[in-house]
Amino acid sequence: MTKKYAMGIDIGGTNTAFGLVDEDGNVIAEGKISTDKFKYYDDYKPYMETLATAMKELIAKQPECDLIGIGVGAPNANIHSGRIETPANLWKFEDPADPRPDSIRIFNFVDDLSRLMNGAKVMVTNDANAAAIGEMVFGNARGMKDFAMITLGTGLGSGIVCNGEMVYGHDGFAGEYGHIAADSRETGRQCGCGRKGCLEAYVSATGIKRTAFDLMASMTCDSELRSIPYDKFEAKMLSDAAAKNDPIALEAFERTGKVLGLALADLTAVTSPEAIILFGGLANAGDYIMRPTYKYMEENQLGVFKGKVKLMMSGIQDKNVAILGGAALIWKQHLEAAVESYS
Repeated sequence: MTKKYAMGIDIGGTNTAFGLVDEDGNVIAEGKISTDKFKYYDDYKPYMETLATAMKELIAKQPECDLIGIGVGAPNANIHSGRIETPANLWKFEDPADPRPDSIRIFNFVDDLSRLMNGAKVMVTNDANAAAIGEMVFGNARGMKDFAMITLGTGLGSGIVCNGEMVYGHDGFAGEYGHIAADSRETGRQCGCGRKGCLEAYVSATGIKRTAFDLMASMTCDSELRSIPYDKFEAKMLSDAAAKNDPIALEAFERTGKVLGLALADLTAVTSPEAIILFGGLANAGDYIMRPTYKYMEENQLGVFKGKVKLMMSGIQDKNVAILGGAALIWKQHLEAAVESYS
């Protein structure tokens, strides 16, 4: 007897993870290939062939597998076009002086993978949107029609769901909430996008690290963090220090939570979500980041929204979110089609 599975794929700069996921969100088999081995523009084709071969081998080990589709989370992935468009850390030109324009780095990922996988259904979106759909299908947002997912990793990503549908925008790239202005565009922190004052320059693993070092320069109190070089410093070290009542760590979380809380109050005014869900490495700090974020969000809410919006941790935080997010793209559409056929 066959059983239906969706394949979820997460394309990272170092590795590509993939796995078979059942209707309940259980990853029953998984694998990975190196992305870094295929880092240049001309490596895209052998990368795709290697990925397809590895997935076929995984499926072959599950003789009861009925593959309903393949969902992919990737940087700069566009659900409308099915393409991955000029990704920052994937399939770059090997020679920085290559005269070809960067605009040709547009990869027809959906069509290419479907062809290699014998016509299988393939869907693709960016990794933050995939995480939001994973939360809606398998996590704490089940049953919610309006919520926002904020991913707090090296940067800040977001997936916004309104009326039960992901907000993609006309070009497929909506939801870049990490790049709203949280400070002056003239004098704020430099962001990796090239502008100044972006939210993710303050609220992310990288952002809170910068805040901690600013505080160590301006505060005179003792702190175990002072002995850690910048290039060895990780956000988790702040959580460990905060648990020991380290004043630098506690103040770093307070300031980061304030910036995030103000931004979430603004997000609420635009989208009126039932809940805002935090996910990612920085969110693992738990109450150290949740408490100040909720405090400043509530203090700065428009009156009509006060006390209405839940701030929650992800319900898939400890699972293989990268794979679940991609698979959820397929399961969401499959389940909606099943409901429609019965109505």
